[in-house]
Amino acid sequence: MAAVAGTAMILAAQAMALGAANEKVEKQSSEQKAVVAGTPKRVIVVSLEDRKLALVEDGQVKKIYTVAVGKPSTPSPVGTFTIARRVANPTYHHNGKTVLPGPGNPVGTRWMGLSKQGYGIHGTNEPKSIGKAASHGCIRMAQADLEEFYELVAVGDTVELVGERNQETAQLFGDGQNPAAAVQTAQAAPAAGQIQAQATAKAQAPEATKTQKANPATGAIATLVAAL
Repeated sequence: MAAVAGTAMILAAQAMALGAANEKVEKQSSEQKAVVAGTPKRVIVVSLEDRKLALVEDGQVKKIYTVAVGKPSTPSPVGTFTIARRVANPTYHHNGKTVLPGPGNPVGTRWMGLSKQGYGIHGTNEPKSIGKAASHGCIRMAQADLEEFYELVAVGDTVELVGERNQETAQLFGDGQNPAAAVQTAQAAPAAGQIQAQATAKAQAPEATKTQKANPATGAIATLVAAL
């Protein structure tokens, strides 16, 4: 009897422990879901043609940065990716070469690796390259911009690399490079010229009338020349 009672007590204790563990797991799951639900949706849009990067959060443009992109011989990839990893003060490894963190590190003080292996968003030890097509395919940022941007993004954020300017990048980056705006300007120009021509003609009309009244022959010659 004592053995049976002891076994029952052990089983009861195990059941209580299991119940507490399940409750803890459910609580953690609920907390994780709440965190995910409250996480803003971030999309990073890079226009390779404009050499600009925009951080869009919940549909609103939060920051825009000038960046360097891949040069023609080593172009940046085009497509939709994600941030796969974030590393502060990375060690650079390439072709058997290793560069420790510091001023001479080719990727600067921060690295955000993309889901496309070998490519990322990072800094540079060549600040004059920013705004140019100068990289080996990665997206380079100036150090201050890079460190600010690094704190605003997370693993899993979407990264869109856009090759040619489109409606989305025109709206994001503007700077007079919006194709629709250019067309509107071109269409408005002839109309403006016509208005100016009409105003000039009206201003000259009274003078022509006076000339014709003063000298009918001169008026006739002027009319003939205008017709030619």
